[in-house]
Amino acid sequence: MSDEKTPGATVWLTGLPSAGKTTLANELAGRLRAEGRRTEVLDGDEIREFLSAGLGFSREDRHTNVQRIGFVAELLARNGVLVLVPVIAPFADSREAVRKRHQSQGTGYLEIHVATPVEVCSVRDVKGLYAKQAAGEISGLTGVDDPYEAPVSPDLRIASHTQSVPESAADLYALLTERGLA
Repeated sequence: MSDEKTPGATVWLTGLPSAGKTTLANELAGRLRAEGRRTEVLDGDEIREFLSAGLGFSREDRHTNVQRIGFVAELLARNGVLVLVPVIAPFADSREAVRKRHQSQGTGYLEIHVATPVEVCSVRDVKGLYAKQAAGEISGLTGVDDPYEAPVSPDLRIASHTQSVPESAADLYALLTERGLA
């Protein structure tokens, strides 16, 4: 498929830590790139290291981080890139501000909720955050002792704990195809 005919868009994958957001984004990105689609993954951990260094995890800092990521995503999407954003973005108002930025620029935006229960995420514990929180080494873990506001009506809700990564990626790919974005 030719990128000249396919508009860019931002696909924001929100969910708890260890929900499978980045794994899903990378799986889908591989498929899209193999088809010749211009695709970028804006990983939350990489953004924090390079674009949001110095920000903490207060509500204000989390909002600032999400807005910075949203700005970069919209800029890329406006220029024909399909941008996959696996970032927790725990607050609905922050995600809504990003959606409105996209709408004001006429840029596509989809919100995907990777809806993995905290019990499953804590077992996966990809970065060891749940273990550190349980041991009292950290606090403010999203979904445990810090709020996570799940999307009320996302464009797609993926229960990654009940299907394989390729199945989850196929569901998201189907939505992108339906919306003319794949």
